[in-house]
Amino acid sequence: MRKRALRIISGLGGVVAILAVTPSIGFAQEVYEPTTQDILNNIWVFLAGVLVFFMQAGFALVEAGLTRAKNVVNIFAKNIADAVVGVLAFFACGFAFAYGGDGDIIGTSGFFLSGGDAFGIAEEGALSLSTDFFFQSVFAATAVTIASGAMAERTKFTSYLIFSVAMCAFIYPVVVHMTWGGGLIADINIGDAVFSDFAGSGIVHMTGGVAAFMGALFLGPRIGKYGPDGKPRAIPGHNIPFAMLGVFILWIGWFGFNPGSELIADFEVPRIALNTMLAATSGAGATAITIWLKTGKPDVAFVGNGALAGLVAITAGCGAFNYGMSAVVGAIGGVLVVFSVLFFDRIQIDDPVGAVSVHGVVGAWGVIAIGLFAQYDDAFLGRPDAGLLYGGGIEQLVVQLLMVLIILVFVAVTSAALFAAIKFTVGLRVSVEEEVEGLDVIEHGLPGYAPDTVSIH
Repeated sequence: MRKRALRIISGLGGVVAILAVTPSIGFAQEVYEPTTQDILNNIWVFLAGVLVFFMQAGFALVEAGLTRAKNVVNIFAKNIADAVVGVLAFFACGFAFAYGGDGDIIGTSGFFLSGGDAFGIAEEGALSLSTDFFFQSVFAATAVTIASGAMAERTKFTSYLIFSVAMCAFIYPVVVHMTWGGGLIADINIGDAVFSDFAGSGIVHMTGGVAAFMGALFLGPRIGKYGPDGKPRAIPGHNIPFAMLGVFILWIGWFGFNPGSELIADFEVPRIALNTMLAATSGAGATAITIWLKTGKPDVAFVGNGALAGLVAITAGCGAFNYGMSAVVGAIGGVLVVFSVLFFDRIQIDDPVGAVSVHGVVGAWGVIAIGLFAQYDDAFLGRPDAGLLYGGGIEQLVVQLLMVLIILVFVAVTSAALFAAIKFTVGLRVSVEEEVEGLDVIEHGLPGYAPDTVSIH
């Protein structure tokens, strides 16, 4: 027992030693004196990161509202775990894999934020290490949370934690390294065309959506979701007001997600915010019309997902589109989400919140739309009028399609391998009895809505 205790203490000492030397070497570097603009840039990006972090609450409310009352504690537990586990995993190695070094596939330096200056910036226009990591880490937490909804009501909590760690430590960071980190996808050029994904329709949302699809596929549908004839049955969410409040919180958070990705405080920020707003409203409106025509009712849950689809669609091109095209891209996303949700329901991919459609399918559309509608240089494209509609030729569209294909294959293969490993070791799905009873008490020891047990006698 004593030897075991000594080994544990020794291991903890090693971790402390690693953490103790991380960004401290910044003191030995020559200090750049930041300008007022530099300070404003860092403060703005930090505040944008706060808005993105607040999106965790929105995801939790949407997922909880669109599922059953007996699983509400489990859903909130998964969402807080994504923030806790996701940020720590990204701190340990995810940020290094995403931005460390110049390899094609994966980074190799900067683990535990080592080698950087925690207290300043090296040059004009840069972000501090603290600002940069904070902003990037909340994006990582967002990517993993997307999959939570598609896996709702039947996933073991411990298994979900394993997925969350792997997603933020490896899968998402590799996608980031291949794109924003200057790797494989960033190196592709056809003529003057290079990839563009300003704030992550593909890098964040499609990545999360593809992982969500694989999770739903490996889990299988919820008990009772499909009848003996294979036709889907409705399993109504227990709290639509929760879900709609979650939509509004996510909508607000997106004004950090997209404008914050400008990474500086300038007049592009409000332009990007307006593009974001136009796409969201157009997406919601287009979904409302589509579902109304199909079912005879303007299903408010669908409309909420339509707003989110518009937001996902504009995320890639929010810096490259004009106002009119932003509305068009959002509206197409809103129509796509209706047909996508109905399609996956029909092929028995049980996705309780529509995450695969909203983030996966519409995320891919957002990336492709740049090849069609890009008019302005968004700092990735390197040229105006890159879209096919503006005379840019087919090259930009081909590059965007290649990006979608590479992300799709990489995330599908790695997440499938991960879910298969979990399924055949610790198990991925709860038992039939646990699923029927609900996960709150069995997995977490308390109900979401406890009965009043106080007696006056």
